[in-house]
Amino acid sequence: MIALFCLSLLVGINAYAEDTRPCADETAKFCTGVNPGDRMATCLKEHAKDLSPACKQRNHEMMMRSKEMHKACADDVDTFCKDVQPGKGNMANCMREHKSELSAGCQKEFGKGRHRGHKG
Repeated sequence: MIALFCLSLLVGINAYAEDTRPCADETAKFCTGVNPGDRMATCLKEHAKDLSPACKQRNHEMMMRSKEMHKACADDVDTFCKDVQPGKGNMANCMREHKSELSAGCQKEFGKGRHRGHKG
């Protein structure tokens, strides 16, 4: 569950679906109706053989960041958001609500994930 939470934070605000993103064509073709942050990574993984090299690279980067965030935020998620149902931004909202209470390492990783979703 925490790994899913971390990936959903990274995916965040249309990180896969925006036209300038490496996976825009793939999400439009294979994952219509899947909300970014919910199951987008799972959808794209199911179509791994059909992804462009740029999208495959993006997925790899997202998975590596997810592992980093999991490592930094697992205790914080357990402390502040353990009863929150993942998906639809619920976990990210919970973490934002507790941002000032998060451990320094989690705050740093959470900040990277939020900004990452806004970059190309």
